[in-house]
Amino acid sequence: MKKKVLALILSSVMALSLFGCGSDNAQPSTDTAATEDTTTDTEDTAADDTTDADAADTDAADDTASAETEGTDTAALKIAIVSSPSGVDDGSFNEDNYNGILTFIESHPDCTVNPVQETTGDVTAAVQAVADIVADYDVIVCCGFQFAGISTIAEENPDVKFVLVDSFPSDAEGNEVEIDNIYAMCFAEQESGFFAGMAAALETTTGKVAVVNGIAYPSNVNYQYGFECGVKYVNETEGTNVELVELASYAGTDVTGANVGGNYIGSFADEATGKVVGNALIAEGVDVIFVAAGASGNGVLTAVKEAEGVYFIGCDVDQYDDGANGDSNVVLTSALKVMHLNVERALNAVADGSFKGGNVTLQADTDSTGYVSADGRCQLSADTISKIDAAYALVKSGSIVPAANFNGVTPEDFTW
Repeated sequence: MKKKVLALILSSVMALSLFGCGSDNAQPSTDTAATEDTTTDTEDTAADDTTDADAADTDAADDTASAETEGTDTAALKIAIVSSPSGVDDGSFNEDNYNGILTFIESHPDCTVNPVQETTGDVTAAVQAVADIVADYDVIVCCGFQFAGISTIAEENPDVKFVLVDSFPSDAEGNEVEIDNIYAMCFAEQESGFFAGMAAALETTTGKVAVVNGIAYPSNVNYQYGFECGVKYVNETEGTNVELVELASYAGTDVTGANVGGNYIGSFADEATGKVVGNALIAEGVDVIFVAAGASGNGVLTAVKEAEGVYFIGCDVDQYDDGANGDSNVVLTSALKVMHLNVERALNAVADGSFKGGNVTLQADTDSTGYVSADGRCQLSADTISKIDAAYALVKSGSIVPAANFNGVTPEDFTW
């Protein structure tokens, strides 16, 4: 994301509230190992009690080097995860990040995690929530775009490792920066949105589909644009004329002030409005709705369940279980942003001493974007899966590049 755009982003988001939700693809688990100080306060105290400090330091260094060589833990990490008001049990974005930590702890049982829920969603409050706890943890996982401003906190606490999900850190002027102790991951949501758009266009029976989002932050616009590109791709390759339905009164304005269209609820925690938007789209004849709206999406899901012959496409995680509706299920498939795996990878890097800060955008070539096609977890036809898988290979190779909020491509001029 360009620095000029980031400056506009930061100045815009400070006035808003959050209530939910190429070549730079190196994974933290495979980065060149960097020597890190991972000793705990207990170890420091033990060193102070040693009569020969110099000898103790030498022995400790040898032990650390040996541990890193063998890939073993150097400390029982104290981990915090700071999330938005929807919390780590939101069944979506935050929970997927939390699950990555829990998986890490399964193989590192001496490590602990504490969920910290920032209750307002305000950008300033989100950063303050991190500042309030920074002295108490070895690693802090920050979930969401609202945590971009943690750079100063990280620089002032170089012994704490930060995992920033869905944003790159920025300085006080809003310029993107890289910090040695922040591993920041963004995802090419437009790729997952593209697969969702293909699924919707290939499976619709009414010829009308839609995407519903929370707030027009970059990740949400990426999903929207990708979805629109997926529908366009199917129309042009299959000779169909599937319509994208948008409600003018719910058009989104992105962080630069540009009108991006779509259907935006305006919050990630407004189920009532989500249901209103869902019902309005269904009344227009839409029979497949892709939803990237955090807890607001639950309202859309309710509308889908109360309708006949309408399907829901989940977002970020496999939402098939959420689609249970009596003896049927309304979830067609889910677009995936594979956060849990990448959070686990980052924590493994901290544990084995190979942690390296940096800003990375994770894509299909690292299995970090995708869609659900497993039998029993989706309702896509075999023909649809075959066509999406063929397109997936083209996305993975870079032959198909869906439009995104700031990649210089719009759905209107998307080609391949």
